[in-house]
Amino acid sequence: MRKLTCIVVDDEPLAVKMLENFVSRTPDLELLASFNDPIEALGAIKEKKPDIAFLDIQMPELSGMELSRMLPEDTRGIFTTAFQQYALEGYEVDALDYLLKPIRYPKFLQSVEKAKAWFSMKEAASSRQSGTEEEKAKDSIFIKADGEMHRVMLSDILYITGMKDYVMISLEGRKLPLVTHITMKAVEDMLPKDSFMRIHRSYIISLPKIESVSASMDVTIAGQLLHVGDSYREEFLRYLESNTLK
Repeated sequence: MRKLTCIVVDDEPLAVKMLENFVSRTPDLELLASFNDPIEALGAIKEKKPDIAFLDIQMPELSGMELSRMLPEDTRGIFTTAFQQYALEGYEVDALDYLLKPIRYPKFLQSVEKAKAWFSMKEAASSRQSGTEEEKAKDSIFIKADGEMHRVMLSDILYITGMKDYVMISLEGRKLPLVTHITMKAVEDMLPKDSFMRIHRSYIISLPKIESVSASMDVTIAGQLLHVGDSYREEFLRYLESNTLK
């Protein structure tokens, strides 16, 4: 996979230097610029359109949370913060991850791996939409699990279960699921909407794999019951309505 470009934004010079050092030690990243001023950073982010913006949450004039809402469509935020309570807010604005200060390099690498997985799935989705028929027919993604990169055919995915900032991908013909470090939101954004649907805060299902749907809105896939959450029920019912013989 190509290198991911990034920009660092933090009003503390020492924090910027530390992240610059981490980026320089990481072969998969290319640093485009660093900023202490979030207003100045916003202009550079819009111009350079990095893949990743490392954003300190607490900054004067413009917080990292506010800045994240102004990022270009293809730029993903990774928050840095000294306060763990900001983590949930990070997921509300679709941040890829958050790094709790003082940041350790292994945790930084985990966030980079999560970003690589997200962009890998994004690029796979783009190739399916705009590539040749041969490229579209591949329909696979790479998932990092157990220290290895696994090629996963989308047609083999049964359902995906979320566990905080990890997901378990249950596959046809594989006894144990693949576990990888990424958020449910990131996975949901990357999977083709005509084949996959989120039916619960903790479940994304492959629509072609549905075996039955009970009156109590429990979906059966490979013998597993997965409940449709209240906030996802309307969309799921629309899908059933449009695919039911009358």
